[in-house]
Amino acid sequence: MAKQKTSRPATKTAVKKRSVIEAAARSPARIAVKAKAPIVPPKKPARPRQRIAISHHREEDFKADGLRAYAKYRDLGIADASRGLAQAHVIRLQGPCDPAEVSKLHFHDVDFQMVYVLKGWVKTYMDGQGETLMKEGSAWTQPPKIKHMILDYSDDVELLEVILPAEFKTVELKA
Repeated sequence: MAKQKTSRPATKTAVKKRSVIEAAARSPARIAVKAKAPIVPPKKPARPRQRIAISHHREEDFKADGLRAYAKYRDLGIADASRGLAQAHVIRLQGPCDPAEVSKLHFHDVDFQMVYVLKGWVKTYMDGQGETLMKEGSAWTQPPKIKHMILDYSDDVELLEVILPAEFKTVELKA
């Protein structure tokens, strides 16, 4: 007659498993891991304290001292208020459009750029997107360092542009 196996009671199996786990927790390798200093994620640098910026429309605030000679810029005070985190301005492109002057392929070394058409229209080229006609109410983002250019615009075009950071480099490219 074959000898029947007797099974171990469930409580003894549970006790044995628990003691194996406890022994592993006390093992020298486990103790060495516990002894290491905890990993602390690096702290984000403190952002500069921002302040309120209020800008009201005044014609005399449009200045021809911006990036492009064919544009006037109205600074909205965001660069100063954000201590360089961002800048925002209204841009008036001066008509009539001269493609020989405005259609220069370039990119901006920025973290973020967004443009909104307040008035009129502008025809742009963006690498990977092609030519696009942007009309009043149109908005677009330009990813960092995307090659782009203005192809044409209406005589009355006004754009709102928001850029991070406030100071950035523009690189003109050979077409």
